[in-house]
Amino acid sequence: MPKHYRPPGKKKEGNSAKYSTRTKALRHLQVTLPTFRKLCILKGVFPREPKKKYEGNNKTYYHSKDIAFLQHEPLMEKFRDIRAYDKKIHKAVAKKNDELAKRLRSRKPGYTLDRLVKERYPTFIDALRDLDDCLTMVHLFAALPAVESEHIQVKDIHTCRRLSHEWQAYISRTNKLRKTFISVKGTYYQVEIEGQKITWLTPHALQQVITDDVDFKTLLSFINFRLYQDINVNYPPTLDPRLEALGADQYALSKYIAGSSMVESQAGKVKMTVESELKLAQLQHQLPANEPGALMQLVEGITGEDNDDEETRECKGLFKDLKIFLSREVPRESLLFVIPAFGGIVSWDGEGAPFQETDDGITHQIVDRPTQGHVFLSREYVQPQWIYDCVNARILLPTDGYMVGRVPPPHLSPFVDNEAEGYVPEYAEVVRRLKAEAKKEVLPMPGLENLDLDDPQSLVAEGIMSRTEAIEIAQKKLKMDELEKRYHEELQKELQKLPYSAAASSKKNADSIDEEIKDRVDRSAKDVSDMDQIVRTRKQRGLVKAMEMGIEKKAAKVNLLKKRKENIAKAPASKSS
Repeated sequence: MPKHYRPPGKKKEGNSAKYSTRTKALRHLQVTLPTFRKLCILKGVFPREPKKKYEGNNKTYYHSKDIAFLQHEPLMEKFRDIRAYDKKIHKAVAKKNDELAKRLRSRKPGYTLDRLVKERYPTFIDALRDLDDCLTMVHLFAALPAVESEHIQVKDIHTCRRLSHEWQAYISRTNKLRKTFISVKGTYYQVEIEGQKITWLTPHALQQVITDDVDFKTLLSFINFRLYQDINVNYPPTLDPRLEALGADQYALSKYIAGSSMVESQAGKVKMTVESELKLAQLQHQLPANEPGALMQLVEGITGEDNDDEETRECKGLFKDLKIFLSREVPRESLLFVIPAFGGIVSWDGEGAPFQETDDGITHQIVDRPTQGHVFLSREYVQPQWIYDCVNARILLPTDGYMVGRVPPPHLSPFVDNEAEGYVPEYAEVVRRLKAEAKKEVLPMPGLENLDLDDPQSLVAEGIMSRTEAIEIAQKKLKMDELEKRYHEELQKELQKLPYSAAASSKKNADSIDEEIKDRVDRSAKDVSDMDQIVRTRKQRGLVKAMEMGIEKKAAKVNLLKKRKENIAKAPASKSS
């Protein structure tokens, strides 16, 4: 009898009951592999990794509950009907009955994903939380060419382009953009809507790789509809046909949203005025004639409040007083999205632009050429990187380093936490000082930001800093105490007019004092580590060891960056010599 013999009629147990291979799932659902893949993507079903792969490591496993979840999906019947209908079309084409085939194609059944979107995202926050991949895919297809042989229709490209522009127009209008970063892959954007941070990638305006995929537009349509409703703008928007023909969809959407918001605000003001007059008429006999501030309190009660948070107000006023013009060679669509999102007025070189290059009110012109033909002395000429760096720093940076023809400063990623990585680039420190100067803040001395010299062990217990940092802080504290003590001793000897030899001998003992400090710190660190080893369990000791290995790897990476920085600094000196 085999080891895992199962008598007939007895139920399966273990992994064989909980998991099923993809081949068995296809046989159970009676669907083809492309249909199964499409269902898994639409329903959010992913392969699982069982503890024991009972049919081999080269198999793909799915949970039995997920297969049952797919089995009761109404789309399964729709796909079967479509497959049977396609067979009728192929049969008519094979019999050369073109009229019947044409009639069958016109009546081909379809399906919608509205119910599926509501099922996967029961609340609006859930939909926002899962929007990153959707936005990246839509922006990618918006940049692809329409190729019929690759099953990419012109209608799909136009739909993706329209949806991406509608999304960007809403972000620009509501000032929700928070971070931008230009990389080799494209431009990263991060926004914050209803407390959810959404990050997506927009490809550069180059030829993209063509690929096939399933329907990806429904979720973004639902999101745009809800967001436009929140700002009282009709959806879908009706755009100016002249601007659409000129390819200025982003500007046309911005004008549409601004006009709709203006009409809505005027209607709200009229309604508020009527309500306030009615309220004043009703309460006129209730207001005391000689009470100071009574009418002011009533007016304050009917005044509209600004619901924007502090960060949104800060973003709204970054480019508030700037009038920016874009030259032909700069990435126009990206800058038309970013600049209005931070309160700036922007135009470009072409038809349908709000103002021309000769406008006297232009403060900055974005140029990406090494030289400039005609120069206006009333404006500053900067490279496009200046816009993105100002957005990430939330201040207007000096334009000297971004002038035309110069090598701009490093373009630092806002998605990297320099403090957590343990290495702060030089330009990041410069930007930090500029931000503090703009806000009139006083920064601590470099290297002393997180030091608590009074009680570093409390920070270790709270998990704010590592034990290595705490030991370094304790060592610095002891050394400072010894230096202070030595200074007082030398001051007393100077007051007592002792000979210099005595003072010199005290200086000779400095090395011995440093050795004593080091020994004391090492002993205390060894005692603490020994106590931790005794108290912690084996699992905790393993976790601590893994953390220490991670800290060592991070320190090695930081040392490598510092070494490279020193080599770069030494290179010009060696060449000049």
